[in-house]
Amino acid sequence: MPRILITGAAGFIGSHLCDLYVNRGYDVIGMDNLLTGNIDNIAHLTEPNFHFIKHDVTNYIYVKGELDYILHFASPASPIDYLELPIQTLKVGALGTHKALGLAKEKGARFLLASTSEAYGDPLEHPQNEDYWGNVNPIGPRGVYDEAKRFAEAMTMAYHRFHKVDTRIVRIFNTYGPRMRIRDGRVVPAFGSQALMGEPITVFGDGSQTRSFCYVSDLVDGIDRLLMSEYVEPVNIGNPAEMTILDFAKTIIEITGSTSQVVHKPLPVDDPKVRQPDITRAKSILGWEPKVGLREGLENTLAYFREVLVAEGKISGEGGAGA
Repeated sequence: MPRILITGAAGFIGSHLCDLYVNRGYDVIGMDNLLTGNIDNIAHLTEPNFHFIKHDVTNYIYVKGELDYILHFASPASPIDYLELPIQTLKVGALGTHKALGLAKEKGARFLLASTSEAYGDPLEHPQNEDYWGNVNPIGPRGVYDEAKRFAEAMTMAYHRFHKVDTRIVRIFNTYGPRMRIRDGRVVPAFGSQALMGEPITVFGDGSQTRSFCYVSDLVDGIDRLLMSEYVEPVNIGNPAEMTILDFAKTIIEITGSTSQVVHKPLPVDDPKVRQPDITRAKSILGWEPKVGLREGLENTLAYFREVLVAEGKISGEGGAGA
């Protein structure tokens, strides 16, 4: 069976990819330095199909034996993470991608880069398709993540063109599901945990900014289809069902039955006003589109958040606010 290396394996998306390929019978090597990853996300995976290596991919990567695929998902990926870890975010996007591509060249492995909708910045085109070059502030606080991923895309295409490495690039839009970190600063865990604990839900700005939320199983399916395709240009994977942040907060309150009230805080610097993927390319080339509706996905995700908060003693087992 194929042998695959997944960097960022203990992260939210990386761990779900590990599940997919272990269940498929692949020999999976998970690599993570656990800076933002959680070893509990992959604790259920065991040898002989799964092997974990604790390693910082900004350093030389050594993997014994052959590799068929390399999926590069190592990176801080939430606003809190990359604002607190700006240098590490830049290094993993630049040095980490360079090291992972070097390994792919050495092994003759197919390489897939996890890029992001943040490559489009605060977009002036809506929805965003893959031919749009973006509107990014390179020296703003979010630039460490945006530019790291844009550089990683450029490096990936350079290795494809110059070294003939077989590469893929996925631009990931807002994704949610079990194993998200409760306190990673993204809207789904922030609103979900606040609602479950009966705390005020903090909406930045007036809440008119939009996002499009894709459930993790849909994303993983799209990534797998791209990996197995022959397409080398970037592909958006995300759910085009767009909604305002304020409407999303109201949806969370309704599903949880929470008594939480919405409070408004100042909008962060360079926060995108709109975010919606054009998935025409994914539909036509990969035959992919999302299947999981928002309510179904949120119910699964909120159940996970509830388990975490109960284990932390933040809420009772019945889901009410803890003492």
